[in-house]
Amino acid sequence: MSIRLSLLALLLAALSGPVLAADCGPLLQGELPRLRAKDSIDLCQQFAGKPLLVVNTASYCGFTKQYDGLEKLYSRLKDRGLVVIGFPTNDFGEQEPGSSKEIADFCRLTYGVEFPMMGKTVVKGKDANPFYLQLAQLTGSQPKWNFHKYLINRDTRQVLAFGSSTTPDDPALIKKIDEFLK
Repeated sequence: MSIRLSLLALLLAALSGPVLAADCGPLLQGELPRLRAKDSIDLCQQFAGKPLLVVNTASYCGFTKQYDGLEKLYSRLKDRGLVVIGFPTNDFGEQEPGSSKEIADFCRLTYGVEFPMMGKTVVKGKDANPFYLQLAQLTGSQPKWNFHKYLINRDTRQVLAFGSSTTPDDPALIKKIDEFLK
């Protein structure tokens, strides 16, 4: 009897992986390196079913102060499911020249960033991170500068783009986040 239960448990475990991957949609299929760790994060496993605010960031930009607002937004709404995800990039004006450690230290020490930060990446052009290529394709909007934002609803079927000048407390952005949190 215990062998049958063990086999059933193995079968259920084997089936649960593909079902989870299918449930999160193609946008979240894959892994991305984290900024503060040497491992990667499985997007589907970590973020399926959660609204996401994805932001390409830089430490030496006129918009860098948005880190403060992004952290406040994340702190206020993370218990309702919102996840803010930062993607450092040196694509615009070479305003993110630092190493992963330097970027992580700057974010933590200067702005108290606790939201997930991915590894430094390319967000535009032919060499763009595949995740960012999908976001640009889905919205028709490729980042034109640092702190461009993509808001993704829980089922990943709706993705909206917001330009760099849209602050984390912008009423239009907050309205959409509230809609996506319902």
